[in-house]
Amino acid sequence: MPTTADFNDGFPATKLFNQGYSYTYDDVIFLPHYIDFPTDSVNLSTNLTRNINLSVPCVASPMDTVTESSMAVSMAALGGIGIVHSNNTVSEQVSLIRSAKSHRIPFACTEIQFVSPDDTISSGDVFDSSPCVFVTKNGSKTDNMLLGFVDRVIWEGLGDKEARVSSYMEKNVVTMPNTCSFEDVAGYLTAKDVDFVPLVSKEGDVVDVVSKADVERIRGFPKVGLPSVGPDGEFLVGASIGTRESDKERLGELVKAGVNVVVIDSSQGNSIYQIEMIKYAKRMFPDLDVIGGNVVTMYQAQNLIQAGVDGLRVGMGSGSICTTQEVCAVGRGQATAVYKVSSVAAQSGIPIIADGGISNSGHIVKALTLGASTVMMGSFLAGSTEAPGAYVYQDGRRVKKYRGMGSLEAMTKGSDARYLGDTAKMKIAQGVVGAVADKGSVLKFIPYTMQAVKQGFQDLGASSLQSAHDMLRSGTLRLEVRTGAAQVEGGVHGLVSYEKKSF
Repeated sequence: MPTTADFNDGFPATKLFNQGYSYTYDDVIFLPHYIDFPTDSVNLSTNLTRNINLSVPCVASPMDTVTESSMAVSMAALGGIGIVHSNNTVSEQVSLIRSAKSHRIPFACTEIQFVSPDDTISSGDVFDSSPCVFVTKNGSKTDNMLLGFVDRVIWEGLGDKEARVSSYMEKNVVTMPNTCSFEDVAGYLTAKDVDFVPLVSKEGDVVDVVSKADVERIRGFPKVGLPSVGPDGEFLVGASIGTRESDKERLGELVKAGVNVVVIDSSQGNSIYQIEMIKYAKRMFPDLDVIGGNVVTMYQAQNLIQAGVDGLRVGMGSGSICTTQEVCAVGRGQATAVYKVSSVAAQSGIPIIADGGISNSGHIVKALTLGASTVMMGSFLAGSTEAPGAYVYQDGRRVKKYRGMGSLEAMTKGSDARYLGDTAKMKIAQGVVGAVADKGSVLKFIPYTMQAVKQGFQDLGASSLQSAHDMLRSGTLRLEVRTGAAQVEGGVHGLVSYEKKSF
């Protein structure tokens, strides 16, 4: 019976990636294999680290225009995870982690507002997108004494907008624990025929408000995998830290806040600073999983593995807003980096995260098949509803700001430590500031993207990530390098005009 090798079709990965070329995802293409299973039987569950499992291989990047509480909650709800950035003060990052950990439902409203009984509400702006504002003794979220609420509909019908809140607020507040599932909350709203219900933590803080409209919105989104939930029943949430002495304090506070995994955020991770931070973190918090990086070579990876990492982040200069390869002449094509690092990491059972260069579902298929266990996404998630920042209009398009952590703008907030430049007198940018088009909610486009990834795996003949990795290492899966003309041919071409929709 002839085998794939007998037909001399394509190249095994071990040969293709050992010819001295640095390949990006677009440079290479997989040859199709044999299909004997349906698309929906493809299993995308994976390992983020040695000890953390995810039902979908998606990680939101620790960038200040990508991942804060809203993104972290939504990614966990989908079965992935978000890594909250550290381009802020310790207290700000801790607050974002606590907020994300307090949710079991993707954010319903943008911000909860509070007033005191003696306040007046003269403008509807205080409601923002929430159906109500809450009344506490001091008009603050932190006094843990919920006295009532003001229904926006009731307020809009008031004749005297200068009246004190105490004269018309609803005092009988029915709440639900913030640990309730989406179905529990949806069932309550239907059974009681109420328009909304506040979710309250065990400390008495109002965490969220869920309305009937929110229920319909969330139910309209497609499902992906099981949510990412820890042993404590809360969503899995990660956070990034740096390698400076002050980051030891940050690490301790994040652990107190309940963070599940920490990413040591460096553009070039093979440094004495990172190795010492890895050893410190594993010594002080042995049960905390630590992800090291970024690395692109086998040598770099081995150093961090020996230091004790539970996962590795792979990529240098491959992000859409990163200029490291241009400015510093250091880095590696992402396809080559993922394959090389995964080859050595697999020997120690260390999962790797392919970080950067993800523009479409095909790139995700390539990253995962070349050895990654998860993909970290920045620009792919930027511009979404859940990304930080406000939408603006630019040349008639609705966009959000997206910036590299190596941009001068981000460096002024503290990210220069990521590039070991916080003590330098002159700051050299390794990133740019740009804008990304409105993509809608990740709760919608990530499920469709994962379905496309499943179809890619089916064409490869791989029913799981582990199967794809095994086929690649055995030489069963074959690759070829695409010429420039082949890349053009592989995309949309030859049309006067077209409309491209992914779903």
